[in-house]
Amino acid sequence: MGHQSRREFYSAPLHGPTTTATATTITSTSNENNMDLTWPFGKLEGLDRDDIREAAYEIFFTSCRSSPGFGGRNALTFYSSHDHHGNGDGSGSPSGRVNGAVMTQTSRVKRTLGLKMMKRSHSRRMSMSSLAFNSSGVGGVGGGGGSTPSSPVSHHGHTASCSGSVSVSVSGSSPVAGLGFSTVPASRPRRPLTLAEIMRQQMKVSEQSDSRLRKTLMRTLVGQMGRRSETIILPLELLRHLKPSEFNDSHEYHLWQKRQLKMLEAGLIRHPSIPIDKSNSLLMRLREIIRGSDSKPMDTSKNSDMMRTLCNTVVSLSWRSTNGTPTDVCHWADGYPLNIHIYTSLLQSIFDIKDETLVLDEVDDLLELMKKTWSTLGINRPIHNVCFTWVLFQQYVATNQMEPDLLCAAYTMLTEVANDAKRPDRETEYVKILSSMLVSMQTWAEKRLLCYHDYFNRTTIGGVENLLPLALSTMKILSEDVTITEEEGSKKGDTMLVDSTSDRVDHYIRSSLQNAFAKITESENVQNATMGESEGLLELAKETEELATRERELFSPILKRWHPIAAGVAAVTLHQCYGAVLKQYLAGTSILSSDIVEVLQGAAKLEKLLVQMVVEDSEECEDGGKGIVREMTPYEVDSIILQLLRQWIDERLKQGKEMLCRAKETETWNPKSKSEPYAQSAMELMKWAKETVNNFFEIPIGITDDLILDLAEGLEQLVQEYVTFVASCGSKQSYLPTLPPLTRCNRDSKFFKLWRKASPCSVGVEEMQKIIIMEGHHPRPSTSRGTQRLYVRLNTLHYLISHLHSLDKTLTLSPRVSTRSRFSRHNSASSSYFEHAKGSIQSACDHVSEVAAYRLIFLDSNSVLYESLYVGDVSNSRVRPAIRILKQNLTLLTAILADHAQALAMKEVMKSSFEAFLMVLLAGGPSRIYHRSDHEMIEEDFDSLKRVFCTCGEGLISEDVVDREAETVEGVISLMGQSTEQLTEDFSIVTCETSGIGVIGTGQKLPMPPTTGRWNMADPNTILRVLCHRNDRVANQFLKRSFQLAKRK
Repeated sequence: MGHQSRREFYSAPLHGPTTTATATTITSTSNENNMDLTWPFGKLEGLDRDDIREAAYEIFFTSCRSSPGFGGRNALTFYSSHDHHGNGDGSGSPSGRVNGAVMTQTSRVKRTLGLKMMKRSHSRRMSMSSLAFNSSGVGGVGGGGGSTPSSPVSHHGHTASCSGSVSVSVSGSSPVAGLGFSTVPASRPRRPLTLAEIMRQQMKVSEQSDSRLRKTLMRTLVGQMGRRSETIILPLELLRHLKPSEFNDSHEYHLWQKRQLKMLEAGLIRHPSIPIDKSNSLLMRLREIIRGSDSKPMDTSKNSDMMRTLCNTVVSLSWRSTNGTPTDVCHWADGYPLNIHIYTSLLQSIFDIKDETLVLDEVDDLLELMKKTWSTLGINRPIHNVCFTWVLFQQYVATNQMEPDLLCAAYTMLTEVANDAKRPDRETEYVKILSSMLVSMQTWAEKRLLCYHDYFNRTTIGGVENLLPLALSTMKILSEDVTITEEEGSKKGDTMLVDSTSDRVDHYIRSSLQNAFAKITESENVQNATMGESEGLLELAKETEELATRERELFSPILKRWHPIAAGVAAVTLHQCYGAVLKQYLAGTSILSSDIVEVLQGAAKLEKLLVQMVVEDSEECEDGGKGIVREMTPYEVDSIILQLLRQWIDERLKQGKEMLCRAKETETWNPKSKSEPYAQSAMELMKWAKETVNNFFEIPIGITDDLILDLAEGLEQLVQEYVTFVASCGSKQSYLPTLPPLTRCNRDSKFFKLWRKASPCSVGVEEMQKIIIMEGHHPRPSTSRGTQRLYVRLNTLHYLISHLHSLDKTLTLSPRVSTRSRFSRHNSASSSYFEHAKGSIQSACDHVSEVAAYRLIFLDSNSVLYESLYVGDVSNSRVRPAIRILKQNLTLLTAILADHAQALAMKEVMKSSFEAFLMVLLAGGPSRIYHRSDHEMIEEDFDSLKRVFCTCGEGLISEDVVDREAETVEGVISLMGQSTEQLTEDFSIVTCETSGIGVIGTGQKLPMPPTTGRWNMADPNTILRVLCHRNDRVANQFLKRSFQLAKRK
């Protein structure tokens, strides 16, 4: 059922005339609207609504038979309709009556209940005077009233206007056949309808049925005009006095008879007011008679045994008493719920049959007449108040809540009901009836109040204001005045329904908003199938804001009358609802994205609105709204964003570490191409770092310097780890040759020289062959693949430096940074985010350059330098071949290395070359001997070596740097030019000074100076090595005498 369309259709109460089409619409939809309003008074089996209505009219007419307009032998009475203000017999009634005709002025009941009078301008209910009358002296009912919809209309009546006409009441006319009304020309005078006629029209009773009823009463009360109605068993009397001939056909009579028997069955067997054993013989006999009449009509003639048995059985059952003593009242229609069904059917007649939202102006007189049925139906004032309240409320529901006055009237009657409920002498049956009605009313009302956003809109908001007091009133009566007995299960006890007004309204607010939010969520879930989840949550936040605004503007001002912080409760409820959805959404994600940030920002906006609602609504509270605010668990959007951002940073860094691990396993240090002479892993790492930084700044939040520093520190740690991996290429020590043991030369005899020339040793022949080969051919560069890979490492390190500068610039100058603290960790530490990484790269460059240089010189170029230079003698193994190879290697070096890496690499090659030259002079082994005269050639060779580095690479190394690095070698060369005597003297002095001996005493030997590797002309170990390679007798004897050095073999 579409609540929205229904609310819009019935957006306002009806005023003025109501068309027949409208009445039809109300009738067709009343059952639908009653579906969710539970009938509280139990069900009757075998009797439908029409059966109850017919029986109600029969009981009503019988109870009112002595009232004007309901019977007797009244003569024709003529009076002017303008005389209705005159005296009548309506004493005790606010309405004026003239011989049973109603001349309504005002209604005390309607005034008390707040119901408006039906608008009439001399269009009171009128009856044509020329209508036919039945044989019992009761006139037929005219076509009903004037042209206004307030007047009830009969089944076949016609409306006509009338003003100031004369009415006539006639008795003693022939019966009228059929169910319709006879009409006469409009010029005939009209009269006001009697209450009997109004009641017959309202209860839709045909003239034939009315006539039969009157006949029965006349026959029953012959000679007993003073007999009370509660002593008449009406169905039995009707069965006795009406014959099949008085009906149109036998089928109609059979249906009528079955209805009368079902009424007896309901009153005496199914729902007796005085309990009876089901095995009672009278009860069983009555049940057999009723069952026997189902297939064919029962014989009701005077001589019928079945009829006599029926009469005896019914009379015996009806005149029972609770204690067996004689009683003056028969009990055939006063059992629950039969009596309530009948009485509510009577009360239903107070509503205009043309406009069911209106109550007849004659309601006071009608209610006064209905009171006469109380003794027959077992009704009292409290039960009447309950039934009347229910009828008003049920009519409000049945007419699609079009007339709020009916709801207000029901609420007014609840005041009387509440007073009755407080009475100490209330009966158990009354409590049962009352509690059932209150529960039904409360259930219906709360169904709407618990979802008031579904049932009410801007045009029907007044319904909340009218319905809420009624719901609270029913709750109050149930909780304070009615004790409901539980009989479910094995235990029995009394349960008090206790709930305060504010708590109940609080429940309505929370429930309705939770329901409205759930429906929005369901709608968004459907949309999420085509939209993203984030878009759906953004839309949910927007619709939640609209829901909160609608609540604050429409419902909160009304609900605040019963709850001091209605808007605050609504805001808290929506905050909790959206918070639960947001929490579930965030639980499914751990990585921050722009969509998540947008969702969180939408949540922050919603939270700000809801908090503002709470603050504004709590200004007048004693605690300032602190209690309700405590229910709002903050979304903590900022901390969530910060947490997710840190998780995002951690996740990205984790990806970087995984990339680094793969690089360590797969990197081969082969360049991707000549244009990209660095490692593929470095390119991937820097590409990933750049994407990370760019994605970081694309997140739509305020970026702080601390967050940048966290990211930079993580990136720097990864870069440093990668740099360590790049620099893991060994050390120069692995390429340096092992120093040979110190020995003294013994090759100065002429015999040795002649022998050497005649039979050269194998070593000398091999070395000479190498020299001849190198001089006779153009040597190729000797740079190995391993050395070239070291060059790629160097390029990789410089590639990292260049990209770190770019990243540093991006992090430093990004306009997305919201706060840059003067005292931030970054500013206080250095001017770069990657200062430590840059330092590590520089150290790695030094190390890799050094290793590459030593590998080039001591491994790749070993055959032309350390292994062959000056082997045998100086003159035959000069440095020229080595320089040629060195130049070609340096050319290849500059071709492979990036420009920024060439200077450092060239310098390291120079240093390693000088060290190799120095080792040839000082640690050349037994294959090298030098004469003092070799000094000039060696000096010339070293100058040539120096010129290589001064001229190679277009000034990569300045002459000053070359000269400074060459000082050690030149110092050693200068020692080789000194005399042996000078060398021994200087050695003795330096050795004594460094060892702390001072002066060598007689017989005391010089200590052996340690090999430090830091060779220079002032180092005693350096001078000693020059002496060990000096090929003369003085040096030989000095070394033998001082250190007992072995001779070379």
